[in-house]
Amino acid sequence: MKLPRTLGWIPAGLLLSLLIWFTFSTYGANRPIGASTGIAYMGAWFFGLTDTEYYRLIQTSGSWEVIFLIGVLFGGAFTSIFITKTFRFRLLPPLWKKYKNRSVLSRLFWSFIGGFLVVFGARTAGGCTSGHFLSGASQTAVSGLIFGGVAIVVLIVTGRLFYHLKKDGQ
Repeated sequence: MKLPRTLGWIPAGLLLSLLIWFTFSTYGANRPIGASTGIAYMGAWFFGLTDTEYYRLIQTSGSWEVIFLIGVLFGGAFTSIFITKTFRFRLLPPLWKKYKNRSVLSRLFWSFIGGFLVVFGARTAGGCTSGHFLSGASQTAVSGLIFGGVAIVVLIVTGRLFYHLKKDGQ
């Protein structure tokens, strides 16, 4: 069943609200949604830093978030392969080729830099986009609502700066 394009957000909103309810409820994980602590948890585990105070502080939430991230990976793959049938593995997405260049190394370099900055910012802020925006805003926390508004503005400005048109109009 294909919904009209104008109604396509309704099932996504309903499913997201069910996900948030389930993760907060005692029937589910009984904790908020988050992801960046899972990255710090895996990094500490991978580099043998499990005997630190910080690792002990993030151990419970970090181990949960690793499972959450694995679920996101498999859920996204399942959806894009079987439901929307839009899965494509590309090192150079069309927009990158159109607005930037055709260099795989450039794409990998800037992807690493962007990912590093996102995770660094998330850990500095004490949580990631999903933690602050999805969990915080769903609880109507002022900090989550402010973060969501600022994140949307920054995403728009960054997109405009990063994907500016080349001078020859290509």
